Amino acid sequence: MVAAAVILPPGLVIRGLRDSKKTQEKDRKRIFWEIVQKARAVGVGIANAETIDRINILESTRSAMTAAVSDLGVTPDILLIDAVVLPACPVSQKAIIRGESVSASIAAASIVAKVVRDEIMLEYDGKYPLYNFRKHKGYSTREHMESIRRHGPCPIHRKSFRRVREGTLYP
Repeated sequence: MVAAAVILPPGLVIRGLRDSKKTQEKDRKRIFWEIVQKARAVGVGIANAETIDRINILESTRSAMTAAVSDLGVTPDILLIDAVVLPACPVSQKAIIRGESVSASIAAASIVAKVVRDEIMLEYDGKYPLYNFRKHKGYSTREHMESIRRHGPCPIHRKSFRRVREGTLYP
């Protein structure tokens, strides 16, 4: 689980900036580098599979998001967050449902988190080639779930994820 926090300067317009899930990979990388170059601050937080299994996905997400805010190096005036609240973070917050569609900073954080996560998955592909992380980036595709069923989970798989635990292809 990778989370990011981004502080953009007022008035900055980045062509194509929107929800990372609606952006093609080649465009995400270009936008990522523009964000990194032009943002006032960028922070990243990561929660690994072991942490997720221990404290659950929501708390791991909050932990990674709080770490991303700390990684900014500056304290933002307010946090605009996609749908959740961070109780452990002392900064004023506003949770926005579908935040990537209405906030450039949330969309930028979405892009940064997705690109960082994809790069981590490419590293895992070299370490665990049987799972073809390069292709599906760890998402629950038919191919990925079939690899888990065939080879069992590897150390980066979340054992608490029902489909991994049970080795099922479909919910």
